[in-house]
Order: sequence, then C-alpha cells, then structure tokens
Amino acid sequence: MIFEKIAAIIADHTGSDIEQITESTTFEELGVDSLDTVEMVMKLEEELGVELEMDGKFDAVGDLVKFVETKLVHSERAAL
Repeated sequence: MIFEKIAAIIADHTGSDIEQITESTTFEELGVDSLDTVEMVMKLEEELGVELEMDGKFDAVGDLVKFVETKLVHSERAAL
C-alpha cells in the first residue's frame, strides 16, 4: 500500500511511467533531487494524515518506503 502511494506520487511528480518504478529504482534514475523528495514527502503527509519529519537522504524508492512505514508504525503506537 505505501509503495503504491509513493510510486503514484513519484510518477505524477516526475512524469514517469508508474510501471517502471520499483523499490530498487533510484531517485537519481528518476531525476529527483532533494527538493523534489521533500515535496513528495509533504504530499505523502497530506495523503496519509501523518507528519513525516525527514531525518536523512534517500537513494532509492525502497528507502523512502521503509522510512514512511517506520514513521507510520511510530505514529500508530503514539496514538494508542
């Protein structure tokens, strides 16, 4: 679910074909810089309803997926 949301946002943001985006696809391959990543994370925050403070740089789509999943788990635990 998270990968699909991220892939859709990346495809929309970059004009890439969503079918070509995998977890091992690098942001460099997609022409995504750090500012683009921040904008995409902001979009994810809107869609997921959670704050995702970035605490590092992501090389591949899978890195961002893992980051978001970790943040969602922490957010869910904090809500309990």
